Amino acid sequence: MNKWLVVALVVSSGSAFARDTKYILKIADVLSMPEAAGRLDAKIGLYFGKQPFPAGENRGEVVANPKTNSANKSDEDACRWVMLSALMDLQKRARAMGATAVVNIESFYKKVPFSSETEFECHAGGFLTGVALRGSMIK
Repeated sequence: MNKWLVVALVVSSGSAFARDTKYILKIADVLSMPEAAGRLDAKIGLYFGKQPFPAGENRGEVVANPKTNSANKSDEDACRWVMLSALMDLQKRARAMGATAVVNIESFYKKVPFSSETEFECHAGGFLTGVALRGSMIK
């Protein structure tokens, strides 16, 4: 095979792996997943965007940035699954910080905020899907 053809194939294949499809999906669809019932802690409140929340002492801001394997899943299913993982991570960190709620939760993919009470941002690639969330811990 011609070496230039090989180089062209290798270079062009890189763009296929660099897919980064943005999705804006419903938070409620994640919270109503059967898997969420057994994994999210009802004792640690989750408040999205500008939702009102109980007053409390601010314990600091955290970012959760999990990824999931996209194999054998639709992009939307992978997004919902990784969003659930991100929420579980925020709650785990809240427990560690002695917080009782995570407030002002917003999408924070590549450090670009997207704040909504009803939607989250997700990015699907060729092999991985990711969600980044930022929120403040309160007690």
